[in-house]
This record gives sequence, structure tokens and C-alpha cells, in this order.
Amino acid sequence: MEKILVFGHKNPDTDTICSAIAYAELKKELGYDAEAVRLGEVNSETQYALDYFKVDTPRLVQKVTEETDKVILVDHNERGQSADDIEGVKVLEVIDHHRIANFETADPLYYRAEPVGCTATIIKKLYKENNVVIPKDIAGLMLSAIISDSLLFKSPTCTEEDVQAAKELAEIANVELETYGMAMLKAGADVSSKTAEQLISLDAKPFNIGGNKVIIAQVNTVDPQDVLARQDEVEAAIQSVIDEKELDLFLFVITDILNSNSTALALGTNTALVEKAYNVILENNTALLEGVVSRKKQVLPVLTAAAE
Repeated sequence: MEKILVFGHKNPDTDTICSAIAYAELKKELGYDAEAVRLGEVNSETQYALDYFKVDTPRLVQKVTEETDKVILVDHNERGQSADDIEGVKVLEVIDHHRIANFETADPLYYRAEPVGCTATIIKKLYKENNVVIPKDIAGLMLSAIISDSLLFKSPTCTEEDVQAAKELAEIANVELETYGMAMLKAGADVSSKTAEQLISLDAKPFNIGGNKVIIAQVNTVDPQDVLARQDEVEAAIQSVIDEKELDLFLFVITDILNSNSTALALGTNTALVEKAYNVILENNTALLEGVVSRKKQVLPVLTAAAE
């Protein structure tokens, strides 16, 4: 049986990595030769979860076509966020919780998309639907994914399904949910050792918004000043990406996980889109976005509406 690679989007976050591992394990239990891989470097939050539950980091794959012609996508569907050679393989399944955009296949496939806060919440259901027991370490990883995507249930993307799934997974993983969750988020929010290039690429996704080429990047912190104190070097790194990719807008969302606000740092020829979307004036290229913590629900759709 040919191996099936399971992976999430580039610049992987905790949901991407943990959901790929969890779903690959489920597929193996169901008799498939599946392997979780990654398309980018693992961030410190995700590494904390992997180390805590003693799970190996998936290996990095540059070209999926060199290894297989069958893949499963988790936590994304947009081709611009996937493997560079995604057009050369057959997508067997998609398990996702994002909008569907720029996606089509030549053949029918299993597509599971639900309006929940985290892909891992869907995968937990799939374990139950297939009568497969969730191992302790896998439960811990899926719990970590939900905590990450929901910012410990503070994000507006979080649903009651996510909360209940997290509580059940915490029980299986034998951890105290709040204590573990805050420790994991703080591990990911330590930006002191990151270069400016790393900060803006840790969780960056490309989008086409109203004909504009846009990258929206996000970083979680316990104090936005830890990032803003380095604004000059961060802006230089952003400008390099704008020049290289010919972007109209690079929006860097610096999220305060303790106070549930974000600071927007915007560069490009169409920063006016940010001002229009949030009714703010950028001063020194920045503006406070009160109550904004979710790119999926509070950034992308708001920019899209403003661009119409």
C-alpha cells in the first residue's frame, strides 16, 4: 500500500502539527499507511506540547511528489497555503475548519469542514465515529491544538463543541486544563529568542483580498511591547517580504493573550484597507485593535468586507 502523507499548512501552528499527527494515527488504526509530516518549522508553543506529551516532531518535507501521489490535508484547503507541488498529487481527504477558497479536485474526495474553533475538535469526533480509542499522548496533542486555536477559550472562534472536546481530552491526557493551557500559551508567547524574520513568518498566511495580494501574520505575546520595541527591524523584515512577493499589504497582528487585544502593524501600498476595515488611523504604521484575537473571524472577513 502506498504511503499517504498527512499535513497542514505552511508556517505550521499547533493545530496544524497536532491534527496531522492525530489524524495520521487514526488512519493507521484504520489500516492505512499514513504518516504525518510538516511543511515548515515547528514553533515554540507546538514544541512545548510535543515535548510535554513525548511525541516526536513530524519530519520536514519539501516536495511531496517525491514521496507519494496521495495526500490528506488538515487545517487548510487553500492551495497557496499548501505544499508547493500540491497540484502534482491526489488529495484524498480534507479535514478543516476554515473558509473554502481556491480549491478544486479532479476526483471526488472526503471533505469534512465544520464551523468549529479547531481542526482537532473535528478529528476527535472522527475517532469516536470510527470507534477508535484516543491514546493519552494523542489526546494531549489534540487538547493542545484546541487551547492554541481558541486562546484557552477566549477567541470568538471557540464554540461549545471545542470547550467540551477540550475537557474530555484533558481527562484522557490526565492534565489540569487551565494550568497546562496557560503554560503552553506562555511558552509560545516568549519572543525573546526570535529574529524579526522568524516573528513575521511563524504564523503567516497569504490571501487574495479584493484583488490585493496580502499576507496576514500573527504572533501571540504576553506583552506586545516585547515585539514593538523592535519595530524598526520587524518593519525591515516585512518590507523585504513585500518586495519579494510584490504584496499590496502585509498585516502583522501582535496579539496580547492576557488582555485579548491586538496591535496591528501594517505596511504596503494599501494600508488604507486596514484603516477602513477597523475605522482606525495608523500612527507609526500601528493601531490598536480592541478585542481582536482571531485572524479567521476578526481579521480576514473584516478586511474582505472592507475591500468590497
